[in-house]
Amino acid sequence: MTEATIMLSEPQLALSLFGAQDQHLKQIRDTFNVAVSHRDGKLYLSGEDGSVAKATEAFEQLKQLAERQGSLGDDDVINALAAVNGEPAPGKTAIDVINAGKRVAPKTAGQARYVEALRKNDLVFALGPAGTGKTYLAVAVAVEALKQHLMRRIVLVRPAVEAGESLGFLPGDLQAKINPYLRPLLDALHEMVDYDQIQRYTEKDVIEVVPLAYMRGRTLNDAFIILDEAQNTTASQMKMFLTRMGTNSKIVVAGDTTQVDLAPNQRSGLTDALMRLRGIDGVSVVELSRKDIVRHRLVREIVRAYDEPIRKDGKRKSTR
Repeated sequence: MTEATIMLSEPQLALSLFGAQDQHLKQIRDTFNVAVSHRDGKLYLSGEDGSVAKATEAFEQLKQLAERQGSLGDDDVINALAAVNGEPAPGKTAIDVINAGKRVAPKTAGQARYVEALRKNDLVFALGPAGTGKTYLAVAVAVEALKQHLMRRIVLVRPAVEAGESLGFLPGDLQAKINPYLRPLLDALHEMVDYDQIQRYTEKDVIEVVPLAYMRGRTLNDAFIILDEAQNTTASQMKMFLTRMGTNSKIVVAGDTTQVDLAPNQRSGLTDALMRLRGIDGVSVVELSRKDIVRHRLVREIVRAYDEPIRKDGKRKSTR
């Protein structure tokens, strides 16, 4: 166990460093797994040797920045943590989407690594809990590739596991039946491309949103293909999907291996593919964690609560 002390020249520096509702403090503490306290104009850090050293370096960088600027933004903290860990700075890797009024950029170091992998590799597996931006950032990079004429089309795919054999009993035509399962992909797309443009792209098959079952027998060239909720594919479905890749195409497979909705006797195609394909040149596996959750602050706590074991007395046993 190591301890370190940081002197603060002015009392209000602690407020800037900790952020509103201690958000900055929590982010630094969770990133490096250190304990932090403040008293008598000093910060006291304790934890493992390497962790304390990195947290101290991050606080020193942020202290200097706060002294110059008077306050700290979320991007300042994120970029400082990335710099200390030797990772790409999220705030400097903005994604060029079609909607000029929308700025899309990774918000954590993990997300920055993910965007870098999406741009460099032809097959990327993205793993992580809800809210880490697995699908959202993949759609953004796909839109960027379309805008820059690196790809001629975007294909968004999702399994409709919950529907099963009962799909035919749902009201409406085919599009109405499958729309609820494709909605998350459409929501992400509408944030990055104007509605009228989406309509034109859809009519010309430049953008296609389809259920997984309709991918069989196709070969997709010059396409950016994204499979969402991949944990709900079977091994045979995953093989079928991955072999749709044509010339100059990219595939992103996004999923959460802790949220499998398949029957108990069915092996997840995502888990199976990870075992078979890890280590192949051109295949990248990016694992995001609850530190990369960028939804409402409670989502991170909800994920933490479900990850931590529950004691016999009904209380949670912290795994920090």
